[in-house]
Amino acid sequence: MTTLRIFDQSQPETAHTVTENPAEISKLLAHHGVRFEQWPTRDLPADAAPEDILQAYDDEVATLKAECGFMTADVVSLNPDNPQKDAFRQKFLDEHIHSEDEVRFFVRGQGLFYLHFGNEVFAVLCQKNDLISVPDGTRHWFDMGPEPEFTCIRLFTNPEGWVADFTGEDIAGRLPRYEALAGGAE
Repeated sequence: MTTLRIFDQSQPETAHTVTENPAEISKLLAHHGVRFEQWPTRDLPADAAPEDILQAYDDEVATLKAECGFMTADVVSLNPDNPQKDAFRQKFLDEHIHSEDEVRFFVRGQGLFYLHFGNEVFAVLCQKNDLISVPDGTRHWFDMGPEPEFTCIRLFTNPEGWVADFTGEDIAGRLPRYEALAGGAE
């Protein structure tokens, strides 16, 4: 289930706020400029081609492009049998920022976004049908877990894609990882 946990960075072992209510998650994230919404399910086969996925969500993607100025959209998938899964996971585990919004819509599977606002870290477990848009300049990281399984639509303002600018902070290593949070444990 989609879940938001809010941690105080001085006490990163336990979340002080936990909610699974999508409306509450959206409200709490909107306070920090993060867009969160849930799109309707589309019937797609597990092995749907990227072009079929983009076509199925064409109306939603077109609306976001028009509203936010996104230039391109693509589809990214990762499965547990990918031989580079450990390297892909490690690539996103350190806190970083981007010069453009990071937008992900989960077509299948799940992943954990951590958003760092002041002294708090919001851990958002996104699942199928969740859209999250992290504003440019927001300190964050992403944990796909040790056995990643997801397909996401990504949108970009820069046709070249985003580039991470790492902050050098060690906050990501002090909070519980995907293994602890995605299973409901704290």
